[in-house]
Amino acid sequence: MQSAMSQTYHHGALREAMIAAAETILERDGIAALTLRAAAREAGVSHGAPAHHFGNLSGLLSELAASGFLRLRQYLLDAVVNAEPTQHMAGLSRGYVAFARSAPGLFRLMFRSEQLDWSNHALSAAGGAAFAMLLPEASVDEADRKPISLPLLGRAMAHWSMVHGLSTLLIDGRLSAVGRELSPGVGVEALVEEILRSGVAHLE
Repeated sequence: MQSAMSQTYHHGALREAMIAAAETILERDGIAALTLRAAAREAGVSHGAPAHHFGNLSGLLSELAASGFLRLRQYLLDAVVNAEPTQHMAGLSRGYVAFARSAPGLFRLMFRSEQLDWSNHALSAAGGAAFAMLLPEASVDEADRKPISLPLLGRAMAHWSMVHGLSTLLIDGRLSAVGRELSPGVGVEALVEEILRSGVAHLE
């Protein structure tokens, strides 16, 4: 069975299978359990196969993080595709939080620079494309993008800091404890919406 599966992967899907296997381990067992051998075992391929495609664990993690940034960008795009201009920033905020909640292990990995190789082209390109969605010129083609002013960049970074901090608090379970201070019947979801509303309002 393993040899047949390995043969199938050899003809075009090993990289995707290894990335999917790595994410499964990451979300199920945590970053400490994610090794090249564990990912190979999860994917059903030989232990030597991952090294050929990714080099080492950092290579695999960097490719996995790159896939995460691509998905984050898609979440952001989907969140604002039909949004009114006045709701653009709020939509981006909700898309960012939704992605973090959909894949908390992957979200954490994407910002653990000590385990990633940012010289990896796929990772640097995907990360840059995702961050560009938070910039005022997000709708402009990369080739036409002009330098951003300090005030606009500061506003974009403030926005990122707000949604990233909220996302981290959520997936780490920190808001649940705070939510106990709310009135009966008012849950964490209402608190999340209030944080987003307040945070965006202060940035506008």
